Amino acid sequence: MTSLEPLRERLVTAGVALLEEVGSGELGLRAIAREAGVSHGAPRRYFPTHSALLAAIAARGYTDLRTEIDAVQGDTAQARVRRTCLAYIGFAEARPEMFTLMFRHDLLEGAGENLRVNTTRPMFARWRALVAECVRDGVDERALSLWTQLHGIAVVVANRSIEAIAPGTDIEALVAQAVARHLAGQTGE
Repeated sequence: MTSLEPLRERLVTAGVALLEEVGSGELGLRAIAREAGVSHGAPRRYFPTHSALLAAIAARGYTDLRTEIDAVQGDTAQARVRRTCLAYIGFAEARPEMFTLMFRHDLLEGAGENLRVNTTRPMFARWRALVAECVRDGVDERALSLWTQLHGIAVVVANRSIEAIAPGTDIEALVAQAVARHLAGQTGE
């Protein structure tokens, strides 16, 4: 974060840093303003509510996740699906507070960034297109089923529940099983 960065972006950058340092519970407007080196009233010029600033922070997280997923390569569509799953889970593990915030649509809905339309739906559409490269029938159901399983794995990895319930789980093997189950033959095989 530099003083040359526009103030709105400085506030978002400061919010991202604080989110990942102290978590969402400590992510108030005053703390973000202090981190950005501005008066406590400065965020209100750009973000009329706390939720609006949180939505802008979450939007930055979606951009970062999209960058990681865009870097995924593979020789086959199924390999790209597997590697995309691992990138998604890796993001959740490396940045659990950001990952959690990004999917708090209950908190962020109507906060000004239009996350569902601008980020979540396009991300899922890209996911669906990737799944469509692997299967011919039931694409919508398979894409949704695989994503919900993937997201569940990402959540238990991010909040470290997996360590409590199944220590030593091989996440790559778990992902490979999920991909094979959802993309081979008929749904449910």
